[in-house]
This record gives sequence, structure tokens and C-alpha cells, in this order.
Amino acid sequence: MPSHDAPPRAGSAPPSDHGGRPVHDADVLVLRGGRVLDPASGHDGEADVVIERGTIVRMGRGAAEGFEGEGVTSIDCRGRWVAPGFIDLHVHFREPGQEYKEDIASGLRAAAAGGFTAVCAMPNTRPVNDNRAITELMVARAREVGGARLFPFGAITLGSKGEQLTEMADMKDAGAVGVSDDGVCVMNAAVMRRALEYAATFDLMVSQHCEDHHLTAGAQMHEGAIATKLGLRGWPREAEDIIVARDVLLNVRARARYHVAHLSTKGAAAMVREAKARGQRVTAEVTPHHLLLTDHALLGYPTSCKVTPPLREAEDVEAMIEALRDGTLDCIATDHAPHSPIEKDCEMSAASPGMIGLETTIPLLLGLVREGKLGALRLIEALSTSPARISGIEGGRLGPGARGDVVVLDPDLRWTVGRDTLQSKSLNSPWLGHELTGACMTTFVAGKAVWER
Repeated sequence: MPSHDAPPRAGSAPPSDHGGRPVHDADVLVLRGGRVLDPASGHDGEADVVIERGTIVRMGRGAAEGFEGEGVTSIDCRGRWVAPGFIDLHVHFREPGQEYKEDIASGLRAAAAGGFTAVCAMPNTRPVNDNRAITELMVARAREVGGARLFPFGAITLGSKGEQLTEMADMKDAGAVGVSDDGVCVMNAAVMRRALEYAATFDLMVSQHCEDHHLTAGAQMHEGAIATKLGLRGWPREAEDIIVARDVLLNVRARARYHVAHLSTKGAAAMVREAKARGQRVTAEVTPHHLLLTDHALLGYPTSCKVTPPLREAEDVEAMIEALRDGTLDCIATDHAPHSPIEKDCEMSAASPGMIGLETTIPLLLGLVREGKLGALRLIEALSTSPARISGIEGGRLGPGARGDVVVLDPDLRWTVGRDTLQSKSLNSPWLGHELTGACMTTFVAGKAVWER
């Protein structure tokens, strides 16, 4: 197994070019000769990307001509991919309240190390992000630590209790990009209807955790033959499907920006596909683990594979890949959910659901590209252009005038997932100790390098 240097830890020196000058001090940054994938324009081929004062000014073959000399940093990207910085619509950074699992600083480092230049933090913090003050705190903390950009989601209901709506306008004004009670479903249909109508007034995205809690009480994994074999209570597909169907109906009149978080069942995918065909305003995301793993991963009771919604069966995984390929599923979101050993090194029933994912997403999903299951341009689109379109976050393209949020990838670099190679505080990943192929080499936010392997 080849050996690779560990990524720089917090407090490391800024990345520099071959002359020793910090990359982020350059007036002009030139990325030369990489395989440039720009879904917004459909470009997939060798090209240069030129970034000046945080903005892309040129992209294409020979675009770097004339850019040389003092104040210009040139990076040879031959053999590497150059893509728009990734945007993750679904992460958990645990600050405020559970910083021992992850905080905004470590979460943003993990994001940059995975090629993400913007992330959306879910509101299930302690206390819940259900008011302007907590939203402002998260935004200010992210601005203080720098690196990848952070956009909070505010809660739909106070305390995420599913009863009283939050002041969505206040949270949007403070920086919230959407609302969600992620971790729990808004079970009351009347409350959800009002939430959709209220959010539509302010053009806020409503991201729903689709789970009928009456059907999942005590469930530990997907309901099926594996659950029976393991003696664990199962979580039926219908628990997700019912809520998707209900919400799609509720949104016919509200016309809110309704978004299905971490969609996992073939039935839910079919309903989203049908709703889109009818012209309804609905989008959906899928996680890397629901594209790659089945409930067989729970054999042996590894708590790292206990997630919400649960890992499903092979037919669901196949349906997720097909739905991502045909655009039914708009984007990929990691649902990065860090937990300490306190929450994971225990029996299955006591373990908290979730796994980390920011730093393993690109090597894992490059496997689907190598297998011919997903095109390279569609993968990059699902990680950048589509989430930018859905959320309204600036980014997701490489053309002139675009933000200089760019990631440089090495699709062939092999590295081992471990404490020395991860920036996240937590290690709850089923790929811990595994060698993966593909890595983010450099991440630029507004033309400044915030990560270099």
C-alpha cells in the first residue's frame, strides 16, 4: 500500500506555490492543463482556468496565455480534474452544544479537505437553531474561522417539536438558506401545510426529513430479511414514502421550494419523478452511502452503518443510482453526521444514527464513474451545479464571472481513511482503515487556497 503524507492539520502554514509564495497571496491564479469539468456549460476536456481577485476571468484551451510574471501563481493540473467547488446541502457540525463531536472550525476543515466550498448546516444543534440569535452565532463563527462558506438551515418549528412555526423571516435575514427539522419529521399535516405556505412567502427552501415516526418506533435498520436474521426491529420503506406523498400533495397549492432530504427508497424516488413530470416544485438529494451500501452492511452489527434513513436493499440502491442519473434526484448531499465513541461504541439500540462523509465522498463516488454507472460530468453536477441551483448559493460553475470556488482532484491518488488523514473530529465511518482511490488535492474559495493535500 503506498504511503502518503497526512493532510495539514489546523494551524498549518498556508499552501504555497513552488517559489514559496503563499497561493492565497497571488493576484492571479492560473490552473493549467487539467481535465476541466464544468456542468453549467457542458465542458469536459483539457483547459485552463484563470482566477483574478476571487473571480474566474477565463476558462478554456489556451486561456492561460498571457498570464505570467509577478503576481501570477501557476499550477500544473495535468492528470487532474478541475471542477466547481462542491456544495453540500446537508451537514451536521454540532456547534453550538456538542462541540466534542464536531465544531464549525473542524467541520469546515473537513469540508475543504473533501472539496466542498460551501455547506449547509442543519439546525439540530443544542439548543436547536430556531431563532435569529443562533443563526447569527453560526454565521459569525464560520466567518471567524474562514475556509469553506457556511449557510445555516433554521428549524421549521420551535425546538423542532413539530408544533409552533419559527420566525422564518428573521432567520433568513440572519443568513439562513432554508428551514428543516432534520432528525425528526414534521408529522402534523396542518403544521406542515402552514410551514410550506409561510416559507413560500420568503422563498425559503423547506427540507423535510421524511419519516412516519409511528412506523419507525424502536426501529434499528431497514425492514427486511437481514433485520429478521439479526433480530433487529425494521424500518419499512412506507415510513418514508407516506410522508413524501403527503408533502407533495400539500405543496400543490403552497408552491414552496420543497426538498426531500436523504431520499432512500425506490417508492419515494418514483413519487418525486412523477411530481416533477407534473411540474411540481420539488427537489431531492441522496447520500453517498445510500448509493453504495445495502442493509447487508449491518451484518456483524457495525454501528457505523446505523444511519437515518437506514441502508436499504439492492433494488433501492439501483433505483437511487438510476434516479440520480436521470435527474429525478437533483443532487448528492453527505448528511455528514459526526459522533464520538460515546455514541457509537455501544449496542445497536443505544447507538446514535449517522456517519461522517465530507472527506470520503469524492473517492467513493468516483467508483461509480469507473464502473460506468454514473458519468463524470453528472457526478460533478450533482455535487456542485445542482445544489447551487436548488439553494440559490452562488457557485457551481467555472465560466467567466463565476466565483473562484474551485476544486482540483486527483482521481488516482490512493490514501487510507484514518485519524491521520481526516480533519473531522469524529471517526464514525464504515470506511475507516480502508484504502480509497481519488482525493481532493486543492480547494479554492474565491481564489484563495483553503486546503492543500
